[in-house]
Amino acid sequence: MKIGILITGHPPEELLEMGRYDAYFERLLGQEGFTYASWAVVDGEMPDAVTDCDGWLITGSKHGAYEPHPWIPPLEQFIREAHAARVPMIGVCFGHQIIAQAMGGKVEKHRGGWSVGHVVYEIEGEPLAINAWHQDQVVEKPAGAEVIGATDFCPFAALRYGDLIWTIQPHPEYGHDFIEGLLDHRGKGVVPDAQLASARARLGAPLDSDRVADRMRAFYRKERA
Repeated sequence: MKIGILITGHPPEELLEMGRYDAYFERLLGQEGFTYASWAVVDGEMPDAVTDCDGWLITGSKHGAYEPHPWIPPLEQFIREAHAARVPMIGVCFGHQIIAQAMGGKVEKHRGGWSVGHVVYEIEGEPLAINAWHQDQVVEKPAGAEVIGATDFCPFAALRYGDLIWTIQPHPEYGHDFIEGLLDHRGKGVVPDAQLASARARLGAPLDSDRVADRMRAFYRKERA
């Protein structure tokens, strides 16, 4: 199965040696039954057609879905066309947000601040520990989207749109090494110091990234009419 990864942001320069965001998802999902192609949408690259791949994945980004970047409207149109063509799609963090916005939901900078580091989410009835890094949130879900994951802080933390779209706010692709890099290079002066310290204290706590990856692989492989 060929998965097309739409890259909507880049890591901080200090962390580029760990790879672009497409590499994180290739490591997360693995090579068994999957091949990958990538487009840096954030740099103006777009696939020719929604049928170029068997499934799509939209990455995280430092940008807001509501910001006036020229690549955002074409990406929203691509999302709607992929859904209409019944090509499965997964969105993570910004991907979760831009899909919700494209499908009629609303995304805002959360007044309650940031969610950073190790967080336990209730996903499809299971507590799953996943790394987070976001202030923006989906605040109104699209009509027809089902809430499948939440915390008290983030009530729309995971959404499912029938059997075609599956999205999640936190980052199963981020290990503690990358979170530590964000704490060092992207958090200072942006995230409150006390919250950075709390996230740093949780570095190394067990994560359920593999269990989330299992769900993502199963979603892609699901038989569809």
